[in-house]
Amino acid sequence: MSAQHLFLVSLAVLFAAFVQGATGVGFALIAAPVIGIVRPDLLPVCVLVLMLPLNLYVMWRERGAIDRTGAGWITGGRVLGTAGGLWVLAALSASHLSLFVGLSTIAAALVTLMMPAFSPGRSAFVAAGLVTGVTETATGIGGPPLALVYQHERAPTMRSTIALCFLVGELVSLATLMATGRIDGSQLRAAALLLPALVVGAVLSRVVHRRVNGGFLRVFVQVFAIVSGLALLLHSF
Repeated sequence: MSAQHLFLVSLAVLFAAFVQGATGVGFALIAAPVIGIVRPDLLPVCVLVLMLPLNLYVMWRERGAIDRTGAGWITGGRVLGTAGGLWVLAALSASHLSLFVGLSTIAAALVTLMMPAFSPGRSAFVAAGLVTGVTETATGIGGPPLALVYQHERAPTMRSTIALCFLVGELVSLATLMATGRIDGSQLRAAALLLPALVVGAVLSRVVHRRVNGGFLRVFVQVFAIVSGLALLLHSF
């Protein structure tokens, strides 16, 4: 990446880490479209690698609030969905993947904004994990289905449980991508360059995560995601 591109993506990663640390979701929705515009070949590996330390930190910070039962069912669906994500990667070129990321981002944000309140059960958890497995393996974006099933839970439960599900799922996706030869040095180097911005955003989230208006931030993230997705769609044509 050029210095200008690195600065732009670093700002997106810093803000994305802050938002996810404060609300539990939003990192990939914010970071992936920006990375997709600048360097689509870095998706999804760069996003998945960056999310590992972020989600480990968020999970550990509020580990006492984790919903272990829900996380178990989500993880089962998540593992099954990984195969679908690999199929998407194999079927799409880099430019088409950018288009897919843009459409996925907009669709996920709209569903999360419009879905009415409900009490999730086993089938909802498995379905959320399945969809997350497909979209996160293919694009790095997997938060909206998980945010959907936990949107009416306590904020600490939402943040910590989603972080645990992400962490396990990202390890599965990265292991699968590595086994199929879809990880290279440029993606890992880019993630290393962006790590300082990630750390700053995560640390800043610790200052405000107990006081932040989570509902407002979640809506803001979805609106930002729609705008970013539209920008990525325009960039793909």
